[in-house]
Amino acid sequence: MISQFFVLSQRGDNIVFRDYRSDVQKGSAEIFFRKVKFWKEDGKEEAPPVFNLDGVNYFHVKVVGLLFVATTRINLSPSLALELLQRIARVIKDYLGVLNEESLRKNFVLVYELLDEVIDFGYVQTTSTEVLKSYIFNEPIVVDAARLPPLGPASLFMQGTKRMPGTAVTKSVVANEPGGRKREEIFVDIIEKISVTFSSSGYVLTSEIDGTIQMKSYLTGNPEIKLALNDDLYVGRGGVPNYGGYSGSSGSGAVILDDCNFHESVHMDNFEVDKTLSLVPPDGEFPVMNYRITQEFKPPFTVNTLIEEAGSLKAEVILKIRAEFPSNITANTVLVEMPLPACTTRVNFDLERGVVGQNADFKESQKRLEWSVKKMVGGSEHTLRAKLNFSQELHGNITKEAGPVSMTFTIPMYNPSRLEVKYLQIAKKSKTSNPYRWVRYVTQANSYVARM
Repeated sequence: MISQFFVLSQRGDNIVFRDYRSDVQKGSAEIFFRKVKFWKEDGKEEAPPVFNLDGVNYFHVKVVGLLFVATTRINLSPSLALELLQRIARVIKDYLGVLNEESLRKNFVLVYELLDEVIDFGYVQTTSTEVLKSYIFNEPIVVDAARLPPLGPASLFMQGTKRMPGTAVTKSVVANEPGGRKREEIFVDIIEKISVTFSSSGYVLTSEIDGTIQMKSYLTGNPEIKLALNDDLYVGRGGVPNYGGYSGSSGSGAVILDDCNFHESVHMDNFEVDKTLSLVPPDGEFPVMNYRITQEFKPPFTVNTLIEEAGSLKAEVILKIRAEFPSNITANTVLVEMPLPACTTRVNFDLERGVVGQNADFKESQKRLEWSVKKMVGGSEHTLRAKLNFSQELHGNITKEAGPVSMTFTIPMYNPSRLEVKYLQIAKKSKTSNPYRWVRYVTQANSYVARM
């Protein structure tokens, strides 16, 4: 049960505000933003997603620069509240086509209508785009892309100033064909979040993949879709022929899923025979399939760390990362972080000469080293040297107080599991229309840690 819901801009402007129970002060949005903007507690520079202030629990998530916030005075489950905020953001995006400040301001009537159906007197009713469609009557206004700054992938969904019909949630707002015909499109994204732990000598201790196949359809009439996956895909190790001689997903052979689940719209009549999924896509974006893999795979990066004492109050850290994926693939926004000893007072960095897009920083309040690489091509290798100065002697305990090294990154068009969509078939396709099919692969770091 929540008391209030509001959305704030990066400047703290109140874009959307709904008070469901009137048991929290009206100025809570301003109080929240001031607290978050000047957060200095626990030695951290950013506020946690959940905190309590004067008896009010604040929950917030940041989505494309907007703050989605919920308040309550009761002891509400944090995971429930944060998941609700994420789902509200997803529902709004499904209806508006793009989620940003201007689209919210232009469609505030529709947004409030959605909120009234999602939450009633603080209690959640539904967050299903498909269910909400029966109750929503306002028509979304699509914002003018020419007057907006680019927002990355989301900016692809900005278009025009005309009104769209009330069923716009099922229609493409990406582009129209010549003559005003709607562009027929279907998007399939294979997103894999990997967790890897390396030993101090560089060997892989644990590895895991949490993956999902996401689909969003802009096809007229909701035709049946057939999605074909790898022929050598198996669920559970027991179904793999000659499993005893199999060396894992990193080499040649089968792709083995430890477990998986499917959306309720998916029919699996032929899955065991030809690894084909049949479905009629529901409205909005939805996960066709979630899966988990614990078989050994080749990590996309190797991390090597060396710490050497350079005197009683000095030490040198050498960090080396190597991209182990093909040279035609590029990783984006690579960030390497390393906790340093609490007595560290100053850090001097030595970056590689002639390399652009790299930056290193010492977060003194958190005693943490941060090294960012904007883009990293497959097969390349980068090294960072950092000279540390301490306020007291560590007596050989540097490695105990420093680390572990962690990484975050995004790698488009790459998936270490080797799960792939062989083909995407659309039933009852018009002879005069050839829908656009977009199949994209993305790998992200869920937990990528190298022990010292």
